[in-house]
Amino acid sequence: MTANAMTALPPGSTIGILGGGQLGRMLALAAARLGFRSHIYAPEADSPAFEVAAAHTIAAYEDETQLAAFAKAIDVATYEFENIPVATVEFLSRQIPVRPGAKALACAQDRLNEKSLARELGAVTAEFATIDSLADLENALDGGFAIPSVLKTRRFGYDGKGQAKILTRKDAAAAWAAMRDAPSILESFVDFRAEVSIVAARAADGTFAAFDVTENEHRNHILHRSVAPARLAPDVADEAIGTARKIAERLDYVGVFAIEFFVVSDNDRDRLFVNEMAPRVHNSGHWTIDGALTSQFEQHIRAVAGWPLGATDLKAAGAEMINLIGDDILAWSEIAATPGSFLHHYGKKDVRPGRKMGHVNRLLTAAQG
Repeated sequence: MTANAMTALPPGSTIGILGGGQLGRMLALAAARLGFRSHIYAPEADSPAFEVAAAHTIAAYEDETQLAAFAKAIDVATYEFENIPVATVEFLSRQIPVRPGAKALACAQDRLNEKSLARELGAVTAEFATIDSLADLENALDGGFAIPSVLKTRRFGYDGKGQAKILTRKDAAAAWAAMRDAPSILESFVDFRAEVSIVAARAADGTFAAFDVTENEHRNHILHRSVAPARLAPDVADEAIGTARKIAERLDYVGVFAIEFFVVSDNDRDRLFVNEMAPRVHNSGHWTIDGALTSQFEQHIRAVAGWPLGATDLKAAGAEMINLIGDDILAWSEIAATPGSFLHHYGKKDVRPGRKMGHVNRLLTAAQG
């Protein structure tokens, strides 16, 4: 059965979720609200999503025996993060629908594929070059590739990991050493005034819906605060949504996804540069749980279950999300006592520096409050 052939699943059906982190946890909570059961598949025994799911399997993503049993226990599968092996999704797809499919996952796992697709669809990106060795990097820089620039691993980088800045030609060797010989991509530095993201969904029938463009603030390479709507002219916001729609259609995407953009001021007009894609629910969309008519998590469940997409309107003039990183979570009592604050605790047992432990949402009476 292909993904697009599946009819709407009735309440009582089981959604299989690959990955047991906080995104899987919030997907399972949203699924339960709609009457679905969730079965989490993850290799980590202390996965926070297990606590809120009807069933779970602890096994490696490469374990085909366990994957086959998982497929028999569920009605549709999805995933909560993009580092699931493509082979895992392909294996499950031969038995049950998997939404989104392997095509989208393979694209999003490789920064070179992402950038190439965006360019092909008419979007603007940073200049980029494929780097597979120190010689490739030196040749690119000596051949005129702009400095400053950023060298990134093509796969498995997030929250600032797998990146090295090249501020002068002398930084080349250290930057390549930081990549540990992994296939990489060299990107020109983008002098941006802001980062924004669009979180959107596409249903199996091609229906598309986007949430308000969100403006993001990072600290130590980790998302700190997201605010919707972003400070963008309407036509620029429409451009972001249009780019997301084109990418979703090209990948035959089903589910929620995010596209991150750099906003560059150019002669008093903003220009958008595509940065990267996330084939899943996204940290910058957490505000939707309390700030939109349909949360990104419910929207994803609706899409993978074959239901109509929900309305994406804001409930107020604006909404914000602040990540609780490390010891920030220890202020849970104070946050809970603050009127208008919506605390979301991820149930992680160990508090560590840099670890996302939860987030807090609030509605704004004026945009960018």
